[in-house]
Amino acid sequence: MKYPRLMFDFTIEKKRSELYQNIRTFFSERGYLEVFTPTLSASLIPEPTIKNFETEFRNEFVGNRMLYLIPSPEIFMKRMIAASSGSIFQISQCFRNAEQLGEVHNPEFSMLEYYTVGYDEEDSIELTKEFLKETALSEAGESVTGEPIIMSIREAMMKYSHLDLDEAQSVEVLREEAEKRGHIIPDGESWDDTFNRIFITDVEPNLPTKRPVILKDYPKQIDCLAKQKNEFYRARWEMYINGIEVANCYREETDKQRTREYYLKEYGKLKAEREKTGEVIPSIDLSFCDIDMKESSGVAIGLDRLLMAELGKTDIEDVLPFSFKKMLDV
Repeated sequence: MKYPRLMFDFTIEKKRSELYQNIRTFFSERGYLEVFTPTLSASLIPEPTIKNFETEFRNEFVGNRMLYLIPSPEIFMKRMIAASSGSIFQISQCFRNAEQLGEVHNPEFSMLEYYTVGYDEEDSIELTKEFLKETALSEAGESVTGEPIIMSIREAMMKYSHLDLDEAQSVEVLREEAEKRGHIIPDGESWDDTFNRIFITDVEPNLPTKRPVILKDYPKQIDCLAKQKNEFYRARWEMYINGIEVANCYREETDKQRTREYYLKEYGKLKAEREKTGEVIPSIDLSFCDIDMKESSGVAIGLDRLLMAELGKTDIEDVLPFSFKKMLDV
């Protein structure tokens, strides 16, 4: 592994430090507790779409055990919320394997995650609007600090793909609508995979870029630990800046049975897929399903992507002094 002799732009690091100081000030002034949780975990929340890094802990007294680099601190922060921590935030390093080495991806990345007790996802929209304005660097423009454009996923699909999700709740109807729009759908493709195919092709590239965009009310078929809001949609939103996904929010699931059903279903799916490919199958801990999760809303923001947007950069490598591309010399 070789690094170019001159590779550091400490101007960027100073700006990152300034942004992080602004973040800490923003939350501490509002009474949030900053927490610090492990980067290694003995178990993970099952998420089939996220590939994991695995390592082995070795000890002559307690034996060897596989551990996993966290894809987010959620698994620890939710236990803190359940233990009555109150509203909390954390800046952490997160890891997702098999990520593209592209303009907006790096397998190791910085994450801000904050949970507000007593809030729902709509409250978190207002909080995040304040956050963007009050923590922004001086270089940040309207694409970061402007009043966000807010629309539901249904509205976005109707606007950019002329598809009414309310009328396409079955996999058969959604497949038919996708094929009408020129998409080639493999046999047996799931509803959520077909939705993502349409969304990534027809919607994402056409989102406005002059101001942040918040897409709310995600389809119930995209399973996650967000409460179901109504018959078709979940209490979840994502935020885009300059057309790039930067943030994700849930009104957190508090029902223990629903959490257990999610765990077992998603782990079964993950295990079946990865036994075929030989990829890492992380352990799960079903005791997570029994925590007394408080009514709250959690938001995760990719800080490298946010820093890119605020500084007007178009490649994540421009804000990372030790990117994977540089480390691997590719």
